Amino acid sequence: MNKEAYNLSIAAVERETGFGKDTLRVWERRYGFPTPERDANGERLYSSEQVDKLRRVKRLMDNGQRPGKIFAAPENEWDALLPQPTSRAPDDGQQPNSLIKLLGMHQSQELRSHLQHLLLKQGLERFITDTIAPLNTAVGDAWMRGDIQVSDEHLYTEQVQGILRGAIAVRNDSPQSPRILLTTLPDEAHGLGLLMAEAMLVSEGAQCVSLGTQTPLVDIVSAIEAGRFDVLALSFSAMYPLKQTIDGLQNLSSRLPHDVEIWAGGRGTKGRIPSIGRVLLLDEIGSIRNALSDWRKARQT
Repeated sequence: MNKEAYNLSIAAVERETGFGKDTLRVWERRYGFPTPERDANGERLYSSEQVDKLRRVKRLMDNGQRPGKIFAAPENEWDALLPQPTSRAPDDGQQPNSLIKLLGMHQSQELRSHLQHLLLKQGLERFITDTIAPLNTAVGDAWMRGDIQVSDEHLYTEQVQGILRGAIAVRNDSPQSPRILLTTLPDEAHGLGLLMAEAMLVSEGAQCVSLGTQTPLVDIVSAIEAGRFDVLALSFSAMYPLKQTIDGLQNLSSRLPHDVEIWAGGRGTKGRIPSIGRVLLLDEIGSIRNALSDWRKARQT
């Protein structure tokens, strides 16, 4: 075995790609990829080439592709599975590529300054829909191409989360109805989409309480009942298993009080799941505005 080529443990691959150990093992059996070697103790070891390929798979899944379709296609045709970019680029002359260049050069302070400037110029809501949403896509594309590293993507996420948390904290508007609980289901560790949703709702004056990520279902139900919430808002990444998404939404739909609405959004729900009870599926981050307006109008009549 070439120890230089195969030197990443399954735990390291999980950190590098975001794919859980169980997912990697299932794909190994089902699709014949990845194909790790074994060390003297029988532990899996993965090559850097396979990690790069897994990064490309992650990017395709982030854009709504399913593993079966990805692995069925020749690798040289994977780029064709990506959608053509349609999102607006950040304005004020700050194109995504220029911001990604700062990220790749590890100029975190400059990146943060540019983002803060755009936040002040656009306001919180437009900052999310016109800058962060398309920039998330651009960063993911750069990561898939290998233009930036996993650590750069993590740095970007930390910068954006810090800016959004700061913007949420300084809102001085008097909170209005509805009262909204935000979280993700167990095993869903991606929190950026959840934070973007909270920022959108706060910018519209809603009362928001976030439990963060990976909340057990029983705790979600208890929190909804104890806090007298009007809406439960859930975020799903494209990485989250489809069956767990459907099962979790069906479970909550049957257990929550009937006057509590359930809003579900993120790439993990877009075009992937059928209508489920009273669950409102939000295809885009901007759809939150419409959902909130509809809720308020329904209570005024």
